[in-house]
Amino acid sequence: MQGGRSLIDAKLAAHVEESRAFYAARAAGRDTESQPDPSTPEGLQEARAQEQQRVRDIVSASPRPAVFESLSEVAGRRVPVRILAPESGTARGVYLDIHGGGFYMGSPARGDEHHRSLAQTVGIAVVSVDYRLAPEHPWPAASDDCETAALWLLEEAEKRFGTGRMAIGGVSAGATLAMTTLLRLRDRGVADRVAGAALQFGVYDMSGQTPAGRLLDGEFFIQAYAGHVADRTNPDISPAYGDLRGLPPVLFVVGNLDVLLEDNLVMAARLSAAGGDVDVRVYPESPHGFTFHPTAMASAAVRDIESWLADRLRGA
Repeated sequence: MQGGRSLIDAKLAAHVEESRAFYAARAAGRDTESQPDPSTPEGLQEARAQEQQRVRDIVSASPRPAVFESLSEVAGRRVPVRILAPESGTARGVYLDIHGGGFYMGSPARGDEHHRSLAQTVGIAVVSVDYRLAPEHPWPAASDDCETAALWLLEEAEKRFGTGRMAIGGVSAGATLAMTTLLRLRDRGVADRVAGAALQFGVYDMSGQTPAGRLLDGEFFIQAYAGHVADRTNPDISPAYGDLRGLPPVLFVVGNLDVLLEDNLVMAARLSAAGGDVDVRVYPESPHGFTFHPTAMASAAVRDIESWLADRLRGA
């Protein structure tokens, strides 16, 4: 982080009015819709059914469903992964993606469109982790699965993709899991083999003990994922409380209307204070999940992420 530098690129002002109009129309449409309550068994089942239908629509609409599934395995632990590779040539690197969904929803296929763009634009293979979901599988199941996939990729990337260059990243809960995965890799002494981490609007404090954490206190996803843990300052749950030394460069992407904005800024500041290489990008008039929305602001953020990853993997 550079002192005095604005976290918002002045060029993004050109997209502000379009974003305002898009989200105003979106909010008006949602006023007439009823959303399932995932805190009830019936609501969770309905929410997951709706998500599965969205995934089916994405996959069926894809002009090039050139994906394949595999099984990562390390020390007896097995985790499914979904892989998209560049359509031509050798991959210049590998990106381990961890999907979002509040720890209780989501699937690797949800990001196929973005991952295909990433594979083609940056020329990298994208490996997505199909980790176990809460509340059926609460912490540390997801963290264990993501660590397994990362360790497997460190072992297998050169043989499978012709390159050992690796980056990691995730969206929302996936960004949280990407950070806890980095901490686990650091503790194993192998984090230096990761070129960088691109984290989109993650949650880094689920303790409910800080101003940022209290904004989320009582949310269903926290109870589903870590409600059984008495002290959620455990860095494997809330990485903002961890020893953040010895991590690779990190890009934080977040909207200025996101309830997680403060949480992301605190995490970035703590990482910077620990000597980390940190790049923070804040996007105006953008709520949680904005990079998946059809706006020029989202497109600008996606280009920034792709460019950042290309630079990190080029120098790996």
